[in-house]
Amino acid sequence: MRSSTIKEGLERLPHRALLYATGIPKSEMGKPFIGVATSFTDLIAGHTGMRDLERFIEKGVHTGGSYPFFFGIPGICDGIAMGHKGMHYSLASRELIADMVETVAEAHRLDGLVLLTNCDKITPGMLMAAGRLNIPSIVVTAGPMFSGRYKGRRLNLTSDTFEAVGKFKKGLINRQELDQLEMCACPGAGSCQGMYTANTMACVTESLGMSLEGCATALAVSSKKRRIAFESGVRITELVKKNITPRKIMTLKAFENAIMVDLALGGSTNTVLHIPAIAHDAGIKLPLESFDRLAVKTPHIADMLPGGKNYLEDLDAAGGIPAVLKRLRGKLNDTPTVTGRSIHKIADAAEIYDEDVIRPLNKAHHKQGGIAILKGNLAPGGAVVKQSAVTPGMMKFSGKALVFDSEEAAMKSILAGKVKPGHVVVIRYEGPKGGPGMREMLSPTSAIAGMGLSESVGLITDGRFSGGTRGPCIGHVSPEAMEGGTIAVVKDGDGIEIDIPKRSLKLRVGEDEINKRMKSWKKPKPKITKGYLSRYARNVSSADEGAIMK
Repeated sequence: MRSSTIKEGLERLPHRALLYATGIPKSEMGKPFIGVATSFTDLIAGHTGMRDLERFIEKGVHTGGSYPFFFGIPGICDGIAMGHKGMHYSLASRELIADMVETVAEAHRLDGLVLLTNCDKITPGMLMAAGRLNIPSIVVTAGPMFSGRYKGRRLNLTSDTFEAVGKFKKGLINRQELDQLEMCACPGAGSCQGMYTANTMACVTESLGMSLEGCATALAVSSKKRRIAFESGVRITELVKKNITPRKIMTLKAFENAIMVDLALGGSTNTVLHIPAIAHDAGIKLPLESFDRLAVKTPHIADMLPGGKNYLEDLDAAGGIPAVLKRLRGKLNDTPTVTGRSIHKIADAAEIYDEDVIRPLNKAHHKQGGIAILKGNLAPGGAVVKQSAVTPGMMKFSGKALVFDSEEAAMKSILAGKVKPGHVVVIRYEGPKGGPGMREMLSPTSAIAGMGLSESVGLITDGRFSGGTRGPCIGHVSPEAMEGGTIAVVKDGDGIEIDIPKRSLKLRVGEDEINKRMKSWKKPKPKITKGYLSRYARNVSSADEGAIMK
C-alpha cells in the first residue's frame, strides 16, 4: 500500500503518533487509507447537500474495509460568479482543484480516493487529478436539482432567471412574476436542472467509467443518491485491492464513449475544454477534431434543456446514462468501468423507460451530435457551437459585426436596445489569456434570448458559454484576441458568415485588409496584473488545447 510509506517501520514512529492524534484506532492502521475529497460548501446550491452524502460515503468506506480521511476542496458557483469579476476565477479554479487533490494525496500517500463533486469546474478538476495521480479513484457527483414550480409549470435556472432579465426589460413579464421566478426557479440542493455544464460533466464521468451506474442523474437529496454514495465508498476498497487505476479506465476509447454520450445528449460546449484537459492528465492526446469526427456518426437523441424541453429528472426517470448507453451500444467501445462491469454489459442490463426522452436512433432529434467545430479565417484554430440548441433557420447566418472588448460593454449595449436583428455581436479579449479565465457569456446570451433576438442575432467570442446557452452562439474562437487572432481586428460593420452545416466561420474581409489590420494591431495590457489570475494568464494554453496550464 502507498500508505505504508507513512505508517510502517521504526522511522515512521512520529508519523504514526500524528495519525493517532487524529483519533484513528490502532485496529484501523493496517487498512487502506482512503482520501475523500469533498467540495462541500454553503456557497453552492449544487454542494449544500454534500454533508449528507459524506456520511454515506464514510459508512461505505468502513463497510468495504478501509479507513476514510476527509479533506476539503474549494468550489465556485458559475451562476453566482456570472457577469462580474468573479467569473475570471471559474475556469482558472479547475487547475487549482486538480493541484490541491494531487498535493494532499501525494503528501499523505493515500491509497485511494473518493471524489465528491458536482459543479462545473470541480468535476473536471477532480478527474484531472485522478488521471495525473493514477491511484484508485471513484467519483460521486452529488446530483441534479429538482425542477422549480410556479403556477403549474416547471422552472429551471437559465430560462426562468437569466432569460427573465431580458424578458422583463422587454416588458414580456411583470415585476410580480419576476419576483416569483427569483424565489421558485431553484427549489433546493443540487446542480442546475438542465443539461448545463455540471450535469453534462456528471454524464461524461459516468460514461467514461469513473462513477457507478445511475450516479450522473440520481437526484440530489434522494435516497437513490445516498445508496450510490454508500456503494461508492464500499467499491473503492476493491479498486485499491485490485489496483484498478484511472488510466486503466480512462483510455482513448473511453474518452470517445464519453464524447459520444455528450453529443447524444446535446451537452455543454464546455466539455470541449474539459474532456481534452482530463485526457491530457491521463496521458492521452485528444485533438479538438475528435468532437466533430464523432458528431457526424452520433445522433442527438435526448431533447434536454436548455435547447430542448427535458430536465435531468426526466432523463433519470427514463433510465439515466445506462439507458443512453443501451441506445448507443452499437457505436460504443466496450471499455472497463469502476463498477467492475464493462460499458457493453451495463448497456445490455439497462432498460429504457421513456422512448421520447431517449429516442431510438432512427427517430433522433438531429442526425448529428450536439457540438460542432467551426473553422475559417476568423477561427483558424477552431471555434465551438452547440448546434443542437440552434434552430434550423439560424444554422446559416450572415450579419454585420457589432464589436465589444468586454462582456460588460456588450451587456450594457444589449440591455440598452442597441443590438438589432442582423447583428453579429463580437465579444473579444475574454479568452483564457485575455479574460483572463475565459469567462462564460450566459448573461449576454440569455439577455439576447429573453429579448426575442435569438432568431435574428448571432454571437461570437473568444470566451466561452454556459451550458445554459442556446441559439447561434459561437465560442472558444482560437487564436484568441490576446494572442493576436483574427478576432482582434474585427471592426463594427464587417460582414461575418456563420455556416454550421459546412463548419465554417468567416470574416468577410479581404486577406490583404486583414493583414494590414494585423500589422497595426497592438497587444493590450493585461486586465489583471497581480495574484493567481496574473500567473494563470501567463501559463494557460489556448482554448483549442483545453486551456490547460503549461
